[in-house]
Amino acid sequence: MLLNYNPRDCLPSAEDLPDSDDTPVDNELQDLIPHLLKDILAMIWSERQDWYFGVDMGIYYDPYEPAIVPDGFLSIGVPRIIDEDLRLSYVLWEEQKVPTMVLEVVSHKRRKEYTQKKDFYQEMEVLYYVIYNPLRKRKPRLEVYELQNGKYELLTGDIIWLGEIGLGIGKEKGCYMGIEREWLYWYDEKKQRYLSPQEQALNAKKEALEAQERARRLEEKLRELGIEP
Repeated sequence: MLLNYNPRDCLPSAEDLPDSDDTPVDNELQDLIPHLLKDILAMIWSERQDWYFGVDMGIYYDPYEPAIVPDGFLSIGVPRIIDEDLRLSYVLWEEQKVPTMVLEVVSHKRRKEYTQKKDFYQEMEVLYYVIYNPLRKRKPRLEVYELQNGKYELLTGDIIWLGEIGLGIGKEKGCYMGIEREWLYWYDEKKQRYLSPQEQALNAKKEALEAQERARRLEEKLRELGIEP
């Protein structure tokens, strides 16, 4: 992995490297789950420009190797937007930052999330490795590993605090894209779940309707007292 390199080496840039391997995700959840986490971050970190969340994007760690493509990843300390063309891929020797967190969503077609990929992210020194397996019935569906002394250690708890990110992550039933099911969410330090954009919009609409109803009742009460509102 090339985090420190000599510019004279003339390594390929993001524009020179393939930005897709044309391999589709195995199922819809592998696309929607990381997008939900990204959408929530876009709201709660709307004033911050020092983070980037990639979905199904290639991470180039070696100019002579193909990119690894997690379902989602979060990098802290990099520009959120590089330019109007946005990122084509995430190139370590350009970004100079290893992703802080990587997310893999397991499907019927296993992709070595618990073995080779876990070992690879550990070697890459990704601080948090998150695996969500909605198909599990007996073992925990959500596992979060933290790099400690060069080795991944499994963190425990229903809502797992990620100190370097300043957020907790957990699973809970909710609504996203009109779909009611268990999703992954971000949580604050009090273990309160951040709402999805759709949930926030519904809450705002509900509050507006309630305010209109209160105003209507007040007008009726004033008229009963002989006061024209």
